[in-house]
Amino acid sequence: MDRKFILTSFGYAIIGLALGIVMAATKNHGHSVTHAHIMLIGFVMSFIYGLCHKLWLNNIISTLSKLQFYIHQAGTFGVTIGLFLLYGNFVSIEAVDPVLAISSIAVLVGMVLMKVLFIQSSKN
Repeated sequence: MDRKFILTSFGYAIIGLALGIVMAATKNHGHSVTHAHIMLIGFVMSFIYGLCHKLWLNNIISTLSKLQFYIHQAGTFGVTIGLFLLYGNFVSIEAVDPVLAISSIAVLVGMVLMKVLFIQSSKN
């Protein structure tokens, strides 16, 4: 699981950095919120989860660890797309709010599942 998280985190880092470069080049910083979320929940959190799997969870692949990975990634993807559409003025807040709400909850559930994995790991 560590490798999946790390590879995914670098993918988000590339996307986030590219968006940051576009904002700087165009002098249009309308996607600052999108950029920040891509870098934090996409790059930083995924990277930290990868380190957690490698260093503390012994990289054990279980159903729960797979579920945690996919829930976090689905939530991060939803937040990223939702914020991009919202701050790019492609959709109204009313249209994208349900996607952002569900995606944000998915990211939270991913964090809760990581805590559960840690608790289970410390008992073994």
